[in-house]
This record gives sequence, structure tokens and C-alpha cells, in this order.
Amino acid sequence: MDGQCQMAALGEPSMEPGVWNQTEPEPAPDSFLSLCFLKTAGVWVPPLYLWVLGPIYLLYIHRHGKGYVRMSSLFKTKMVLGFTLIILHTSNVSVTLWRIQQGMPQAPEFLIHPTVWLTTMTFAVFLIHIERKKGVQASGVLFGYWLLCCLLPAIRTAQQSSQGGFQSDPFHHLSTYLCLSLVVAQFVLSCLADQPPFFPKDPQQSNPCPEAGASFPSKAMFWWVSGLIWRGYRKPLGPKDLWSLARENSSEELVSQLQRKWTKNLSAAQRHSKATECKSRGSLRHSGDAPETEAFLQHTVHKRGPLLRAIWQVFRSTFLLGTLCLVISDVFRFTVPKLLSLFLEFISDPVAPAWKGYLIALLMFLAACLQTLFEQQHMYRLKVLQIRLRTAITGLVYRKVLALSSGSKKTSAIGDVVNLVSVDVQRLTESVLYLNGLWLPLVWIIICFVYLWQLLGPSALTAIAVFLSLLPLNFFITKKRNHHQEEQMRWKDSRARLTSCILRNMRMVKCHGWEAAFLERVLHIRGQELGALRTSGLLFSVSLVSFQVSTFLVALVVFTVHTLVTEENAMDAEKAFVTLTVLNILNKAQAFLPFSIHSVVQARVSLDRLAAFLCLEEVAPEAVDSRPSKCSAREACISVQEGTFAWSRESPPCLHRINFRVPQGCLLAVVGPVGAGKSSLLSALLGELSKVEGSVNIKGSVAYVPQEAWVQNTSVVENVCFRRKLDPSWLERVLKACALWPDVGSFPAGVHTQVGEQGMNLSGGQKQRLSLARAVYRRAAIYLLDDPLAALDAHVGQHVFNQVIGPSGLLQGATRILVTHALHVLPQADWIVVLEDGAIAEMGSYQELLNRNGALVGLLDRARQPGDRGEGETELTTDTEDPRGSAGGGRPTGGPERSVKLTPDKDSTTSEAKTSVPLDDPERGLSTGKDSVQYGRVKATMYLTYVRAVGTPLCLYALFLFFCQQVASFCRGYWLSLWADDPTVDGRQTHAALRGWVFGLLGCLQAVGLLASMATVLLGGIRASSLLFQRLLWDVARSPIGFFERTPVGNLLNRFSKETDTIDVDIPDKVRSLLIYTFGLLEVSLVVTVATPLAVVAILPLLLLYAGFQSLYVAPSCQLRRLESARHSFVCSHVVETFQGGAVVRAFQAQRPFVAQNNAHMDESQRVSFPRLVADRWLAANLELLGNGLVFAAAMCAVLSKAHLSAGLVGFSVSAALQVTQMLQWAVRSWTDLESSIVAVERMQDYAQTPKEAPWTLPTCAARPPWPQEGQIELRGLGLRHRPELPLVVRGVSFKIHAGEKVGIVGRTGAGKSSLAGGLLRLLEAAEGGVWIDGVPIADVGLHTLRSRITIIPQDPILFPGSLRMNLDMLHEHTDEAIWEALETVQLRALVASLPGQLQYECADQGDDLSLGQKQLLCLARALLRKTQILILDEATAAVDLGTELQMQSALGSWFAQCTVLLIAHRLRSVMDCARVLVMDKGQVAESGSPAQLLAQKGLFYRLAQESGLV
Repeated sequence: MDGQCQMAALGEPSMEPGVWNQTEPEPAPDSFLSLCFLKTAGVWVPPLYLWVLGPIYLLYIHRHGKGYVRMSSLFKTKMVLGFTLIILHTSNVSVTLWRIQQGMPQAPEFLIHPTVWLTTMTFAVFLIHIERKKGVQASGVLFGYWLLCCLLPAIRTAQQSSQGGFQSDPFHHLSTYLCLSLVVAQFVLSCLADQPPFFPKDPQQSNPCPEAGASFPSKAMFWWVSGLIWRGYRKPLGPKDLWSLARENSSEELVSQLQRKWTKNLSAAQRHSKATECKSRGSLRHSGDAPETEAFLQHTVHKRGPLLRAIWQVFRSTFLLGTLCLVISDVFRFTVPKLLSLFLEFISDPVAPAWKGYLIALLMFLAACLQTLFEQQHMYRLKVLQIRLRTAITGLVYRKVLALSSGSKKTSAIGDVVNLVSVDVQRLTESVLYLNGLWLPLVWIIICFVYLWQLLGPSALTAIAVFLSLLPLNFFITKKRNHHQEEQMRWKDSRARLTSCILRNMRMVKCHGWEAAFLERVLHIRGQELGALRTSGLLFSVSLVSFQVSTFLVALVVFTVHTLVTEENAMDAEKAFVTLTVLNILNKAQAFLPFSIHSVVQARVSLDRLAAFLCLEEVAPEAVDSRPSKCSAREACISVQEGTFAWSRESPPCLHRINFRVPQGCLLAVVGPVGAGKSSLLSALLGELSKVEGSVNIKGSVAYVPQEAWVQNTSVVENVCFRRKLDPSWLERVLKACALWPDVGSFPAGVHTQVGEQGMNLSGGQKQRLSLARAVYRRAAIYLLDDPLAALDAHVGQHVFNQVIGPSGLLQGATRILVTHALHVLPQADWIVVLEDGAIAEMGSYQELLNRNGALVGLLDRARQPGDRGEGETELTTDTEDPRGSAGGGRPTGGPERSVKLTPDKDSTTSEAKTSVPLDDPERGLSTGKDSVQYGRVKATMYLTYVRAVGTPLCLYALFLFFCQQVASFCRGYWLSLWADDPTVDGRQTHAALRGWVFGLLGCLQAVGLLASMATVLLGGIRASSLLFQRLLWDVARSPIGFFERTPVGNLLNRFSKETDTIDVDIPDKVRSLLIYTFGLLEVSLVVTVATPLAVVAILPLLLLYAGFQSLYVAPSCQLRRLESARHSFVCSHVVETFQGGAVVRAFQAQRPFVAQNNAHMDESQRVSFPRLVADRWLAANLELLGNGLVFAAAMCAVLSKAHLSAGLVGFSVSAALQVTQMLQWAVRSWTDLESSIVAVERMQDYAQTPKEAPWTLPTCAARPPWPQEGQIELRGLGLRHRPELPLVVRGVSFKIHAGEKVGIVGRTGAGKSSLAGGLLRLLEAAEGGVWIDGVPIADVGLHTLRSRITIIPQDPILFPGSLRMNLDMLHEHTDEAIWEALETVQLRALVASLPGQLQYECADQGDDLSLGQKQLLCLARALLRKTQILILDEATAAVDLGTELQMQSALGSWFAQCTVLLIAHRLRSVMDCARVLVMDKGQVAESGSPAQLLAQKGLFYRLAQESGLV
């Protein structure tokens, strides 16, 4: 091929024949758009491209082979075309050599160029062959090569066809045409993908990701995701539609890689730290402050380094590839302003050839497209890296949770771990996108100033001054905004704590009629929160406007200085609009840099928190010498010698010099007072404690029942089997022995019923029995039972002991260590260990210890004192075993009332199971009532609901303001185009000052309009937030108590936290973004249409395509977001579940299955996250390409209409079109985000239509104050049910209680005792019959009126967040003197007087800073202040010690001597001094009379007394 037939630069041939006429003067030879340059580039660019990238590509595919591809027709066609091209170029070389031999003079390039192309084509064919051998289905490198080869010969082809001369040299003409045809064919074939590899290295998946088999254009523009998007558009996406994960993306692979690197780096860091510490000790030994300095050195050892190095080692290749894509994208980003400058030069030059304009337009389009594609590839790579990093870090945290020691759990609460997984991991992964923002914006700024200097000279320096002057303003705004954000977060946390406490204790709130008081408190806090949010939002709006207007301010100052200071400088289109384009890039850099710094600083804090957590102390596997082999009869299965144990290495020992041996098959009972260390002993045997000295040996498998029942959020059968094979007959025996068979029979789905999160569908006793059943089903050799009888009623506890634990139970023959407070079972134990203060006081058989008259006898004597908890009865204080003050620094458990009686009104198995849900919910699998994943598009009524909440006039005003500011923006740009077109006289423009003033005025008007419109949206959003929150709060507060029993608190809290936050922050933000981008798009469309009306032909199809992409994207994107949120909640729930039950998991040695389950949850989360991120990239890439099409249309129309257009108008049009690429995708993204966020409005409306309870107050009330004067209660045929579809739990109850009478109500679990009390307070409305108090039917009394005249003291003492005075006098009805008098009566005056603030002392959540007895006495003081005629005691003294009980009885006897008292008792001993006792059975009054009469009848009351050991 001769020198004139070589490849030319990127571009399309003009159809004008004169363009290629060589007699036409060419542009200056130094221009890169000259034909000479294009031809030279055409010859050398493709070979250079392939020879640079080819070897690197060969090395890559050699290391990452995927099998091999069979010889397909596609491969054979490629090879045939390749060899044809080789033959063609060989013939070109041969012809040139023959001509030289014939004496025809030939230029050297006629031989060099074909030779280079021959060798390059040979290399390309070799690459095609190697790709097939390595399993490559589509090649990006060869796609780029054939594209270059295809575009560049087109110039020469057009040139030859326009010049003619075919007759003079037919060979070269034919070879050129044939070469172009073959290269085009190769390019077309490179757009196709080959078959999958024949023997793939990875196993075949059921639904593989289509990316692997996609062609290169499909990969570049993410078309391979179109199938999923189309399916999501036509129908809701389900799990079956999502792709399987490749092995390299699986949780198992990612976590194992990171764990290996983390362990290696941590070990190296620890070795280095020890070596440094040794050196420092040696050097400091001579100084006096050595200990302090050593301690300082230990604390300054950073834990962040090993984790950061591990992350870098695992993920660096992906990050560096993404960074390379970003750098290449930025090269094209800065090419666009240069091309725009050349284009405006072309428009200004009346004699410039048309082909140059078309070529520049095409180059602008290609540069913008390449910038888009590389930027989207950068985003794709880093987003995938984010998902992988999130998976790896979460897996690492989960594995740490499984190994955390008990001491470490004291320093890390559940909430901390959830924050690590949800917040810190999220912040760390988000920072990946902004790491390049630490250095790249600096490069942008330097390049932008170089551009500005070239355009404007020294005037560009003023841009630096303006940007620097804006920095203090933004710094000040950011500082003030952070202050208000922190204030808002404090109010938000305060509201969340109060709301959570109210919802968790709604029964107590409703019992006392406190709803209105709490609503007022919550709304007051909410008002403060919204006030801080309003101020913060307004400051943010000012900050946003300053960023938006900074481009205008810099342009104004630069243009003014440039035109007014120097006489010879005039404004033209190139300077004006190229400067604006450069300033837009500069503005992005200015905004991106501080944002990146902020994100990275946050990530550093999160990385420190994660590293600190990962370095916490773990359970030492060598603490217990455990052997799986069973021991022989009477051989010691458990032996402890000189064992001293502590909860952590730093804490003092909690068990001292423990020595005992347990033979095989022995039932060993461990007893002792509260805090003696009984649970600690079991923890030591499990290896949960830090062993200070001694040895522990265990032979055989272990099963463990913790004191606080732990169940999984799964079905009953899966909880019992606990990863073991199902044996139906053994399962039935276990459930019957554990007294679960009747309960399971009443569950909706039997053993397959879901128990809910933390077993919320079960009562406390059911959870304890389920925990015991899990251990029994294990068939282990050794059972460690930590007070499993504590949460059970007397008769159930006796049944469980006899059938499971006792000598004839299912566990006979197994070794059992039973920690218990039920002293009546001790005679059946083989051996007894009595603990006191963390040491063994005595041990032996029951008879031996009685004869010794030692510690055990003391325990038995205390148990027989008045007010004891009774042998065999529920010992509620056992849940405070080793609380904060136990020997050795305390056991890290929850509060005392947490696990025993979570649901005080669950009287029947029916009511206990009533919150269960069907098991056919594949998306959730959670028993969370109505809280399911929404499907499809959001209904239009939700938008109307939000608009009405904002206010229609305010919405219209906001639209008007946005319209006005956009009109100002349009006028400003149009005015600048007129300024640029002003004629110059003696090097100056005559109206420069006027133009500058008007330009500045229009910019200021736009800034004011933008600020006003943003503020209006913000204020409207806050108004809507306030209104919607009030409606939600009112709807929930007005709901009956049954609503709270069947609606999980988590669902309600979700509405009051996450959904409220979405409406507070996200919706106004998305509405603002949507309006800004939508009006910006309208302006750009108007500008392009006004400048070049011909562009309407291109704009209309582009808008149609835009609408198509938008409608296709929104529905699947919203659905994927919902699924992703649900999947992530599974991950968090599983982490929390494992954190709570870590000791059980380790005891059962189930770590491996739990890790596998966590991997499965993470993989499911990834399966949703990955399609969502690809769908985002699909949208962004295609919409940006559409936007680039608008730029191309504007430029091409400008070339066609060049004769009628000014350079200023063209600059205005093209520079505006260049902004549209970002606007298009962000408009759709904002709309999608808004649709996802508006779901929060839908969810907050969920409870608007639920049934509400009766009115709180009635205008005409039958009960006039001071009703009730006497306190007489009469029930006439009363029937109660929990829900309309359920049977009656109380039926046909009729009796009369005289004024001042003390009546006890007793019965078995489920008899209807608490339901009866609920009927008196109208917590349950009468289904039949009624209740009369002093002759007034309570159905005719307002709920608050009724409940304010009856006092109830519940079993669980509850304090709310707030002052002590508020807790005692919720309605502010009493003076301080009256409150002090009540405190004096309950003997708490001295305690309260000693507290900081006294009555204004702020109680912690649930009053955790006070003891159980103190809280119960405060609740009693609260009851005393109410001074009502009717008092209901719901076993109020069951959870307190003897001293507190005596204080309460004394206070009650003096203050309520003349009152009617109803004592609901779970223990018979409490009612023995009542005047009358009602015995409930199956919802009816079975017996009634004095305790002596009932005992004499020897009926149900007598049998209950026998079970309780009273007779």
C-alpha cells in the first residue's frame, strides 16, 4: 500500500468531492486535523495499539484461562478473514518489491507501511487462535483494534473514490476497497460472542450471569442486563429471576481470602509490636516514667494497619483497574473543551471547509461517548468491589462474633455489632468510590487553570481568588450545619428512645391512660428535631446554591477583568463558552474534593472501629480439654481441678479454686444465693470464661440450656433439631416430655410454625421449653442446664423435671449439671454443690448436707420464711443470676425482667400463637405480620397523599420558583451569547460594561430564585413530615392492645425511625434534585431548539428513547431495592441472633453450619445487589450516550446551518448540550429514588385503616366525679376474646366484689386471670355481658376516665426515659410535697434525695440504673399518688426480694386499707390472706370462697396448693 492509501484519523468521509482534492489548500501543517496528520495516524495507531496491549493481554488470558472453545463457525470465519487480510497485505508488499525490482522508484513508506500491517495482522490472527484455546468468548482488545482499522481506512477509501484514477492503478484501488471490506467484516464479527467453553473450570450454574457470554459492545454498554430489566418491567422480579453468583464473588471465597490476609498481617503486626515493646523497655529501664510510657506505647499501636493492608492485598487489582478506567475517562473529559474550542473556531471562520466541522462534531461525540463508557466501567468495577468488600468485611465480623469471649461481649453490645455491620461497613465500602477523589480533583484543577490561562491569560488568576474566597463561606456553613445536624441527631435519638419505650410498654401506658401525655412529649421532642432539621436544611440549601452559583461568579469576575482591564481583550464565543465548560469541570472538582475528604475521614473512623472489634479477645479453645469419646460407667465425665476463672483477662476472678468430679450418668444440682457464681460455673465448663489457673476436662458431647432462653428466627422443628437430621418419633417424644406438644398442636402450622425474631410469637415459658427441647433432642452425653425451670409455672416445671431431667426422665443415663433455685427437686439429685461468693461452700448428697447443717440448710431456711418464692414455684429473680454486681465483676447479661415474662397477658396457647403467619412467604420467611415486601410501581395516590401533606399552594409556589430561576438561567446564557457576538471596535466591545452588569444581575436573580425554590421544597417537606408523623402516632396510639400483641414492635419502630427519616430527609432531597434536573433538561431542549431548530428532528426521538429507558428502569429498580433492603435485614438479624446465642452455638459445636448460613445470607444479598448496580450502570451508560447524541445533533445542525448562525449562539447551544449527559441520568435516578422513598408514605399509612379502640373521653359521661366512691365491682355474664375470629378466653363470668374487699384471682396458665383484669380496664372489650363499677356500666365511660380511676401495679416495674418526677406524676397533677410524701411512705426519700437533681434525676432507658426493688417501689409510689378506690395487683411482689416485699405490703396496707383490691396471683402463697379467692379454669370461675373453704373442698384450688408444696 502506498503512502496515500494509509489509514487516516478517526472520522467519517465528507460527501463533498472537493474535500479530498489534493489541490485544495490544506490546513496548517501543525494542526492535528490536517489530512497529513490523519493519514499518518491512520497508518501507525492500529499497529501501536495492538503491539502495546497485545502482549499484556496474552499474559492475562494465559493466567486466567477458562477452558477452551470449540471450533465454531464464528471462529472459522474470523480465521478465514484474517488469513485473507494476511494474503492481501503480503501481495501489497510483493507488488511494491516487484516494482522496485522493475526499476520503478517507490517511496520507503510504500514498503514499510504494508510490512507493519502484515506483521500486525499476523499477530491479530494469532490472538484469535489463543483466545479460543483459553476460553475467551468476546475480546475487547481485538474489538478496539478492528474498530481502529475499520474507521481509519475509510478516509482513504473516500479520498480515492472522490479523486478517481482507478484506470491508472487498479491494484491499489481494489486492495484498498477489499481491505476496508474485510476489516469491516472482522469488526462486525468482533461484535459477536462465541460459544461457552467446552470444559469450563467453574461448575455450571443453574442461572448464570449473562455477562460471561456477552459480546464486547454488550459488556461496554451493559446491554447484557436488558433481559432482566425487561422481565422486571413486565412482572415483579423474584429470587428465581436473579443470577447465580460466580465462585469468585461467593461469600465463602471472599471471606476466606480476606481472613487469610488479615490473620497473616495481624500476626506480623503483633510480632513487630512485641519486638518494639521489648526495645522500648530496654531503653526506658533507666528512666523513672517507664510504666507510664510503656502503657502509652501499648495504646498507640494501631490496629488499623493490618486490616487496611489485608483489604489492599485482596482487592487492589480491581481497584487499580477501575482507577485506570477513570484516568482514561478524564483524558477524554478534557478533550471535549479543546474540541469545543476548535468547533467554535470553525463556526467563526467563514472559509473553513465543511468537512472539518463534521469531523470535529464527530470527534466531540466520540470523545464524550468514550468518556461515558470508561467512566461507567470505572463505576461498575468499583461498585462490584464495594459489594465484594462489604461481603468480606461482614463475613469477617460474623466469624469474630462466633468466637467472642464473654468479657469482650461486655464491651460490645448488640447495637454496636449491628452498627458495625450496617453503618461502619457501609461507610467503609462507600469510601472506595471517593478514594480517587483525594488526588484526581487536584489534577483537574491544575489542568483547568492551564486551559483558562491559554484562553484568558493572566485574567485566569482571578478564578483562583474567587474560589478561595468561597472556601471560608462553605467552611462556615459546613461547621454550622454539622452543629445543627448533631443537635437534630440528639433529638432524634431522644425521640427514638422514648417511642421505643412507649411501644414496648404500651400495655402499661394504656392501663394508666397515659397516651395523651406521651403523645405530647413525643411531639414536643419531634418539634425540636424538625426545628434543627429545618435550620440544617436551609444552611445546606445555601451551600448548594453557592456551589451552583460559583461557576457563574467565577465567570462573571473572569470575564469582567478580562474585558475591562486590558483594552485589546474582547469577549468572543470561544472564550465565553469554553471557559464555562472548563469552569463546570472545575466546579465538580471543587465539590468533589471536600466530599471525598469527608467520606474518607468517616471511613477511617469506621475502619478503626472494625479493626478494634476484630482484635477483641476470643474464647480460648485450650481452656477446656474436651474429648468427643464417651466415658464408661461411673467414670468421671467432668473434672475440674484447682480451677480459677475470670470473665476476661483484665477482670478479677469470679470463681476461685473449684474442685469437683462428676461421674457418668450423675444428676448434679448447683445451688446458691443470687450472685454466687452458679451460671459462671457452667460458663467455665463450656470454656466461655478466661481460665486463670487449673484444668477442666470433659469427655463426651455437650448440650447446653442457657438461663435466658435463646431461639432462632425459624420454625419450631428447626429450632429443636438444630442442624441435626429429623427423627419424627424422637421429636414427638422430646416435645411431649418438654410439655410443648399441646402448644405445638395449637400453632397454625404445627411444628413448622415460625417462632419469629427472638421468639416473639412465644411466651417466656414456651421459649424456655423450646430451648430445653433443643438440648434434649441432641442426645448428648453431658447436659449443662442453667435454671431451665425458672420461667415455668409450678405444675409445668414439675412435669418437665419428672419427664426430662429427673431420675426417670428422658435424660436418665446422661450426665446432668442442673443450676436451680427450685429447692424441692434437690432430694432427687445424686450430688449437690452449694456455691457462695464464687467458691464451693460444700458438696455432697442431699441427706449428707442436711446432716451437716451448713450452707444448704441456710438456703432452705431462708426459702421457708414468709414472702418466700416457694419451693417449686416460679423464681423470677433467678434471671438476675450474676448481674452487674456478681463476684468477679459481673456477668454480661441483659436486664432482670427480660426473658421471663415478655408477654404478661398471654393467658392461653391460642393467644400465645396468635401472631404467627403462614409459611408461604418466600421473600421474607419472617413472622412479621403485614410487613412484607411491596411489589410493582407505587400508586399515584401516595404522591397525592404527600402533596396534600405539603399543601397544594406550597407545591405550586415551588414549581413557580423553579420555573423563574430556570428562566433567569436561560436569559443569562442567551445574554452571554449576545455579548460574545458583539462586534469589536479597536479591539474593544462598546457595550462590555452593560453586558457585564446585566449578566451579573441575571446570575444573582437565578441564585435568589434557586435558593428560594430549594427552601420552599425543604419547608414543604418538613411540613409534610410533621403532619404524616402526627397521623402515624395518632393511628398507633388509638389502636387497641391486641394490635400491639400481634404487630411486632420492630415493624412499628421501623415506621417511627427508618420510614420517618426517609420522609424527613430523602423525599425532599429527591424532589429538589428531580425539579432541578427536569427544569434543566427543559432549558437545554429549549436552547438547542432555539439555536438550531433543525435539531428538533433529533430531539424528539431522543426524548422518546429517554422515556423508554426511564419506564423500563424504574419498576425493576424499585423492586430490586426493596429486595436488597429485605435481604440485608436478614444478614443483620442473623448477626444479632448469633451474637445473642454465641455460647449455645459453641456449646453445640455448630459454628460451621452457622458460618454456612451466614454465607448463604450474604450470597442472597449479593444476588440482589449485583443486578441493581448493573441496572444503574445500564441506565447511566445509555442515557449518557443519548445525551451525547443530543450534543452531536446540536453540533451537526450547527454545521448545516452555519451560514445563518452566530458563534455565540452555537456556543450557547453546544455548551448547554454538553451538560445534558449528567442531567438525563440524574433526572431518572432522582425519579427512581423518589419512587423508592415514597414507599415510606405508603408504609406510614398502613395503620390508618386498622381498628381503633373506643373514645378516650366522652362528652357526656355516665360516671361523674368523684366516681367511683365505693369501689364496688360487678361482673354479669362477662365474655372476652382477644380477636373477633378467636374463641372466648373468658366466658360467662358473673360475680360481685364488695367495696373494700380484697379478692385473689388464681388459676393455671391460660385460665384467663390477666384477661379478666384486661376486661376491667377495657383493654379487651366485652364480647358478651358487661362490668359495672358502683352501678355504672364501664362501656359508657371514656377509656381514659375509666383507667385513671383504677390503679394497677404490674409484675414488671417499668420506668420511662425522663425525669424521676415525670415517671411518678405523668400527668403533672401533684405537688412536689405530695411526691416526697409518697416516697417517704415507700422508704425511698433518702435514696431520691441522694441522687443528682433529686426529683429531676434523669432515668435511663427502662430505669436500668436502678435496682429491681427500687423500681418496684417507685412504681408503688406512683400508684399511691393516684389515690383510687380500686387497686389491681398483677403479682407485683413476685420479682422483688423479701425486704422490698415487706416494704410494699406495709405501704399497701396503710394507703389502700379502704380500697377494693384484686390480687392476680401466679403463686398461691400470695392470696392466702385474701378475704375471698376466685379460682379460674378455662375462662370460667371454677371455685369461689375463702382460702380455708377452698382447701377444705379439695377441688382445683387444693390441687394447685399441692403442686406448689403448700399442703
